[in-house]
Amino acid sequence: MAQRTAVKTTYVVGRTLQPIYSGGSVALSADGRVLAACLGEDALLTDLTTGRELARIEGDGEVITALTLTPSASHLIVCSRSLSMRIYSLLPSDSEDDTLQFDLLRSLRPHTSPVVTLHVDSTGTLLATGGADGIVKVWDIRGGYTTHTFHGHGGVVSALHFFQVEVQHEDAAENIKKRKRKSRQEEGSNADLGTGDSSVEYRLASGAEDGKIRVWNLHKKSSAVVLDSHVSVVRSLEFSSQHNILISGSRDKTLILWDSRTWKAKRTIAALEVIESVGFVCGGQIIFSGGENGRIRLWTATTGSELTPEQGSGNETDAIVDILHHTSLPYLVSVQADQVLNFHSLKNVDLTIMQESIDPLPIFRRVSGTHDEVIDLTYVGSDKSLLALNTNSEDIRIVTLKSSDPTDEEDVIGGKYFGADVAFLSGHEDIVICMDVDWSGHWLATGAKDNTARLWRLDPQNDSFRCFAVLTGHAESLGAIALPHTPPPATSPAFADPLSHPPEYLVTGSQDRTVKRWDISKDVKRGLRAKYTRKAHDKDINAIDIDPSATMFASASQDRTVKIYSAAEGEAIGVLRGHRRGVWTVKFAPKDSQVPGSSGKGLIATGSGDKTIKIWSLSDYSCLLTLEGHSNSVLKLAWIPYRPIDTRDKRGAQLASAAGDGLVKVWDTGSGEVMTTLDNHTDRVWALAVHPTSGTLVSGGADSVITFWDDTTSSTLEAATVAETERVELDQKLQNYTYTGNYREAITLALQMDQPGRLFALFKSVVETEAPEEGSMSGLTAVDDVLAHLGDEQLYTLLLRLRDWNTNVRSAPIAQKILWTVVKSYPASRLAGLKPSGKVGAKGSLKDVLDAIKAYSERHYRRVEELVDESYLLDFTLQEMDEVADVKMITNGASQLSFGQDIVMVE
Repeated sequence: MAQRTAVKTTYVVGRTLQPIYSGGSVALSADGRVLAACLGEDALLTDLTTGRELARIEGDGEVITALTLTPSASHLIVCSRSLSMRIYSLLPSDSEDDTLQFDLLRSLRPHTSPVVTLHVDSTGTLLATGGADGIVKVWDIRGGYTTHTFHGHGGVVSALHFFQVEVQHEDAAENIKKRKRKSRQEEGSNADLGTGDSSVEYRLASGAEDGKIRVWNLHKKSSAVVLDSHVSVVRSLEFSSQHNILISGSRDKTLILWDSRTWKAKRTIAALEVIESVGFVCGGQIIFSGGENGRIRLWTATTGSELTPEQGSGNETDAIVDILHHTSLPYLVSVQADQVLNFHSLKNVDLTIMQESIDPLPIFRRVSGTHDEVIDLTYVGSDKSLLALNTNSEDIRIVTLKSSDPTDEEDVIGGKYFGADVAFLSGHEDIVICMDVDWSGHWLATGAKDNTARLWRLDPQNDSFRCFAVLTGHAESLGAIALPHTPPPATSPAFADPLSHPPEYLVTGSQDRTVKRWDISKDVKRGLRAKYTRKAHDKDINAIDIDPSATMFASASQDRTVKIYSAAEGEAIGVLRGHRRGVWTVKFAPKDSQVPGSSGKGLIATGSGDKTIKIWSLSDYSCLLTLEGHSNSVLKLAWIPYRPIDTRDKRGAQLASAAGDGLVKVWDTGSGEVMTTLDNHTDRVWALAVHPTSGTLVSGGADSVITFWDDTTSSTLEAATVAETERVELDQKLQNYTYTGNYREAITLALQMDQPGRLFALFKSVVETEAPEEGSMSGLTAVDDVLAHLGDEQLYTLLLRLRDWNTNVRSAPIAQKILWTVVKSYPASRLAGLKPSGKVGAKGSLKDVLDAIKAYSERHYRRVEELVDESYLLDFTLQEMDEVADVKMITNGASQLSFGQDIVMVE
């Protein structure tokens, strides 16, 4: 019996790749490990060394306007459009090592308008807030109270920065001499410095949208100076204590260096681009800046000349909105407008010898804050350990699916964790729409809205990802592309060295309604031309797939048809008609995926906007099966490798589908039934792929979530088989206990197995026994002893069973007898204090159970009383009937004697 368990397809969520940053404020801890970023209305803390989510702090329903993190990552401050400021303390979690425990210390209302910018001092004790009301406030983070309030800005405060200055203390005589010598002193000289004691004092610099910078003396709680040279919004401020210089960057495309001793503009640098962030590296000798061009530029602090050569400006999405830096980190992190974090190495910057020019800082790591809308994805690499992602942009991202132990310093900086970016394929000038990979995983083909297709050569071992060929010829954007998936013979050079042997050809389909075949040669310097071009459909072409033999290909179109072509000649050899809407996806079945009626030519599956999937035979192009179940357009299909588990596995070839309803379904193409439905997306699922060896499904959707579904069919079957075997063994034990009269073990086991029928049969045999034991409440002393020593969970389970039995007239007497035994065996306090747990407790509270037992018990007793009353009436009726019968007998006796005259009684 246990060996007949049916095979059921099951999948569970293995891993997910989710957004970590969707725009807005971002902060980095001093050690570079913890990243705090805005994710919609929530704040997300991420470990950049492992990529794991440390904490997710839900918002208050309004958009976050600013957030910051203390250098030691001990506190997080979040401000939102609701005018609230929440201060959280962060501590390592007691239960898990890779998470942070956060506690809300206090929620404040710092300003009468939203807070625009925040800044924490180097000690992590003071917080500065700048609001849209032009007010600057300083807070004690741990105390939660205001220490300073500064008025003076006429507009939105856009930049804040704490710094320390060294102040000389002189006596009165020295001050007099200083004033006499003041006219002879040169600007910026040190002659005005006294010989008295010096101390370090805190200052706060604030910049506003009117271009003015105010320096506040925190000791005197007053304004020290107003710097008025910028003509637009001041976006960034930073101080160099080595050179006593404050630098400011503005959207007026200039950088200004201010001497902190005289507060005069020491130098103005024309950046010729809108500046969003500035700062110092190399001990204050070099200035970095970033802005609308999307490039980090380096300048000398002494002369103001640019060290980096002229760099071409990027597009609008490449613009730098912020640069994160701590003096202890050997890199800069630039935050791009498209929510990408680029890590720029500072190792090439010479700290000892100032060079006349420095190469642009190399980018050694990229972290994508959001995946945007995942349009397509596929496994790449020889071992399929990489994933190519098309995320609604001009570039293709390559992410790793392996995790390395971040013990080595390079790994900590590089972040080689699951889902980390390892390469960007740049070259297309417009959004990439489609892509496909060959059998080896080393050749990737992409098609984009720029009317071109590209073939990429992927060599992960040598960290080489380059464009091999550009295919131009279509008049409109490409919507479909396909490569052959058939491996060459194992003895061929192409099989041994696929990197040196590109695919034989590829096929493209476009909105210009044509399909093209491109033959690939090793010499692509002269460009490639299409072998043939065919007018294929009357509307846009959405998908193309090449059959396993590489002799045919199919194209799916918005004209509701799918056409089959000869790959060699490009002639149409079949048309699949039947869908009522445009066809979004088409996939040839692998050779081992056959169903009855498909002959030997194979199968092809199509998914359409009419919410259906159709399985077609390639022998006569007839529809074998129509699969219905999705509530929106079917957007992607993927055949799952057919690997029967054992002889019990009666499933046919399986097909996975992704649709606009946000669901992924797995179908049995033999029976046409849905094997399982996978739900982890909140928007359309555009992308779907299956791992060729492990069978892991990966889906990506418009919700920016990428889900990896692990096939757990084997483990589920094994667990079901083990559970069935255990159930059979326990059932046999229960029968043995019942047969031998071992009621103690039988009742305990029946309660454990939760078998009400067997338990009732046991109690019935005990209660209805012909020879009950003297002094037993239930009928047997052993049963009384078992009922008197039940645990809380067992006792509660028994009460549930008694409640159910008590509702039936036939089983109520048994239930009442056992209930009477239970009530007599336990004090009222024990029953009143009964607190069930686990699944048992979810079936109803103790009060509900006892109320149900009481209600039916009262009904049974009323019925018995009515029967007793009716029994008196029955007795009376029977008695009267007996008297009538006696009179009738006397009368009948007289007539039988045939007395025709009166009878006179004589004494």
